[in-house]
Amino acid sequence: MPTDTELEAKASEILAAGYEVTHSKSPLFYSAFERKGDLQQQTHYCPGCGHGVAHKLVAEALEELGLQDKTIFVSPVGCSVFAYYYFDVGNVQMAHGRAPAGATGIKRACPGRIVISYQGDGDLAAIGTAEIIHAANRGENITVFFVNNAIYGMTGGQMAPTTLVGQKSTTSPFGRRPNNEGFPMHMAELISTLEAPVYVERVALCDAKNIMKARKAVRKALELQRDGAGFTFVELLSPCPTIWSKDPVEARKWVSEQMIPQFPLNVFRDRKHEPVENAVIPQRSIPEVLEIASASVGAGSREQGAPVPAAPQHQHHFKDFQIKVAGFGGQGVLLLGQLLTEMGMREGLEVSWLPSYGPEMRSGSAHCHVCFSKTRIGSPLASRPDVLVALNEPSLRKFAAQVAPGGLILYNAERLPLDFQLPQARIICIPASEMADKLGSTKAANIIMLGALLEETECLLAATANGVLETKVKKAALKEINAKALTAGHDFIDHYVRVGAVGQPDGCGY
Repeated sequence: MPTDTELEAKASEILAAGYEVTHSKSPLFYSAFERKGDLQQQTHYCPGCGHGVAHKLVAEALEELGLQDKTIFVSPVGCSVFAYYYFDVGNVQMAHGRAPAGATGIKRACPGRIVISYQGDGDLAAIGTAEIIHAANRGENITVFFVNNAIYGMTGGQMAPTTLVGQKSTTSPFGRRPNNEGFPMHMAELISTLEAPVYVERVALCDAKNIMKARKAVRKALELQRDGAGFTFVELLSPCPTIWSKDPVEARKWVSEQMIPQFPLNVFRDRKHEPVENAVIPQRSIPEVLEIASASVGAGSREQGAPVPAAPQHQHHFKDFQIKVAGFGGQGVLLLGQLLTEMGMREGLEVSWLPSYGPEMRSGSAHCHVCFSKTRIGSPLASRPDVLVALNEPSLRKFAAQVAPGGLILYNAERLPLDFQLPQARIICIPASEMADKLGSTKAANIIMLGALLEETECLLAATANGVLETKVKKAALKEINAKALTAGHDFIDHYVRVGAVGQPDGCGY
């Protein structure tokens, strides 16, 4: 294998002789492939494998379109798993089949980037069926390159969802039988039945003519994403010489003679050439939660086209703030977390809400993590929360030790259990359930705790809470009770905690 210096010298010699170099290694590939300790000019792909050709087509298209610095390549488990060793772009590794889900999140977080999901048939059409179908159905503005070689390559040649009828594999030694294993899945046809995708094409990597057609399809899919058109999908029929037990020439012939008749090459969807009045292109509306985040405090709704009021200005005294809410199912644990999350959104913070609950609708344990931050949130877990809102005794005992030193625990009771070991956190007891019952609904105990939380920590504005409750609660009677409950929680902190009335019958503080 020639060294880099020798290759550069040879290239200079060719150019000096007056020849024009039309094919060379794309600058989107690293100069050396560090996965191998030696032979760093070689990929891990087998001789004759279609992945190497597909990689080259993608790299050349990105280079020609000037998209290298904008691209994020998402690769899951399979023969494509080591793409990050080859492509000098942003790279994200995903679990088996989950590349479209990861690509969706990345594209929504970074809408100006080119996001590519690069998957094989055992990945996309088997464990990842739900992810690809729903991403396509939502019309996510990502590009999916589906390398279909009708077999599981990396893991030893098991039958794939696209394995042909009669084709033998390690898990179908008698050949695929429709009455036992079902028919091969035709993913391009399946995805083209959905309304949202804008471009769906199947191509083949079996000869020069078809590879050139594949090159155009790859470029077009990326161009459409660049232009914001929507979901694009290119299926590439690819040889797998090693697992098929064929030499590279025979493997290419097998694609042409066996795969193409079963998987016809075609443009199944191309919105670009349809008149706009005839194309059924769903218009993505703003999700309700985002409308809430954009609205002013207390605004229940707004007329379409009306200007969006600015979010309230709150000089938050924290960079990151984590809250854990815990209790029984039916106590409004998850709802309290949702209310806090929407409040943070309205105040312009980065927010996350992560619920955790058992199968029981009522009386089972439940808790949720709520994170606020002025910067991007790396994890939705509140493993060391600043505040614990414990709506029952089991939650207090389970989570109190997790609260960060100097943090706060709000406990729904008049006093702590006698045998409870005090953690390194401040504890305020609030008989919220009894207080809510006096207001007319025990269900309002979580709102009382919300009022106390806002008053004690000043992490968010009480006015924001009023606005969120106005939007969330539809029944007038509940709106009135919630307003009183929010005030009751506020007043409890004001009257029994800040004035130092610890030990009063109605409350306690530690």
